[in-house]
Amino acid sequence: MARTDGDSWGITESVGATALGVAWSRALEQNTECPLFTDPYAQMFVDAAVEQGWQPPPAQMAERIRSIGGYAASRTKWFDEFFIAAGANGIDQVVILAAGLDARAWRLPWIGGTVVYEIDQPRVLAFKVDTMRRHEVQPTARYIPVPIDLREDWPRALRDAGFDASEPTAWAAEGLLPYLPASGQDLLFERIHRLSARGSRVGVESFDAGFFEPGYLESRRQRLAEYRRQAGEEDPNGAGGDAFDVQDLWYTEERTEVTAWLTDHGWDVTSIGAADLMDRYGRCAAGEPDDTTPRTAFVEGQRAC
Repeated sequence: MARTDGDSWGITESVGATALGVAWSRALEQNTECPLFTDPYAQMFVDAAVEQGWQPPPAQMAERIRSIGGYAASRTKWFDEFFIAAGANGIDQVVILAAGLDARAWRLPWIGGTVVYEIDQPRVLAFKVDTMRRHEVQPTARYIPVPIDLREDWPRALRDAGFDASEPTAWAAEGLLPYLPASGQDLLFERIHRLSARGSRVGVESFDAGFFEPGYLESRRQRLAEYRRQAGEEDPNGAGGDAFDVQDLWYTEERTEVTAWLTDHGWDVTSIGAADLMDRYGRCAAGEPDDTTPRTAFVEGQRAC
């Protein structure tokens, strides 16, 4: 299922289905003996999607791909801590880019007066809001969905929704960058920079040169395909309907290195690699060889000027 200019999707198709996969992973983490976070809403999303015909991966898949579950849990924990730290430093304006089925507006302990803006495809946000309303779940912050494609003029839509560019903001780009072309990634950060007052923070799951190396991507594809075969899963997406490989949805192009871009534009930057982050949270040994562990880094920037 190749990407096309101006393509769109609902929650059970294309990029939307990847958000369901992440929710499924969070639901599994919620039920582990010692979860890294609490997310009682992930299973709600999975159940609602199943009602629409989506088929979650088989239970055997979770056992086969332990490192992927560990990575997803570590990533969720890192972004949770990013937002909590931003709030502790007085930031009460939050923007979650390509929010998918992120439930942080409902489950994190936001400081009083916090407003959380979520940007994503209209049908994706509608599915999430409808699911929460059906379960009569209330957000823990003021929640404002901004239903627009990130390839469109989302800064204008964000301002129209009440966003104040004169106030510090906590931005999050989680699981997003590979779904943007290299030029789209540059434009995304240019827009974030223009909308960020001094003191703003940004948390990014960064996919740089090593991630898109063809040999690495092919070995990762083969390893995951073998796991699927061992789990008896014929559909490589595990989502029923038209099968696709998630890598087919990515723009595997050479792109700007995130830490360098932020540093060059006056942001103070820190970064930690995926393996080290997973080791920090007890999800794998640092440097453990596994082609399913993404070559990513988690980057935090604070605008200094």
